[in-house]
Amino acid sequence: MTARDAGLAAGLAAALALLAGCEMKDQPKLEPLEASAFFRDGRASRNLPPGTVPRGTLPPEREGEGSPWPWTKGFLRRGRERYDVFCAPCHDRAGTGRGMAVQRGFQAPPSLHEPSMRALSDAAIEAAVANGAGTMAPMRGQVPERDRWAVVGYVRALQRSRRASLDEVPEAERRRLLEAPR
Repeated sequence: MTARDAGLAAGLAAALALLAGCEMKDQPKLEPLEASAFFRDGRASRNLPPGTVPRGTLPPEREGEGSPWPWTKGFLRRGRERYDVFCAPCHDRAGTGRGMAVQRGFQAPPSLHEPSMRALSDAAIEAAVANGAGTMAPMRGQVPERDRWAVVGYVRALQRSRRASLDEVPEAERRRLLEAPR
């Protein structure tokens, strides 16, 4: 080893020794609920600004509620359009969890018709679309809130379509269905 190499090795060793003593966790900072002379009230923790909503939750007045928009035919039609674009690649158009992405190797999502999926609240479905769930990516950035609720309405229509009886169909529609050529 040359004198130059020895000098470089010694310099590198000194630099590593200095860096080893530098830990980010030991930097000066205030922990939650720790006292602080900086603020007049003496607390380091600050209250959230009014109206702040933690990510993935609804405001208290909407928690546990359904859609803030009426589920009209047009609204559900929009939900189907958005579902076909954003959800069907994995969930498929019928909601069974066998979409094209799954057929190409992605992990299969649960069928939307399983009892556990039907038991979810409307708000929980909207939150799953917004924030993702399991291996599902969050869609908040791609799907506006109104469209997320339209998707929830369409998912409910899909779920109902599998479990509805003919007696639940309005009379005029029932006649049309029964008279339609097969």
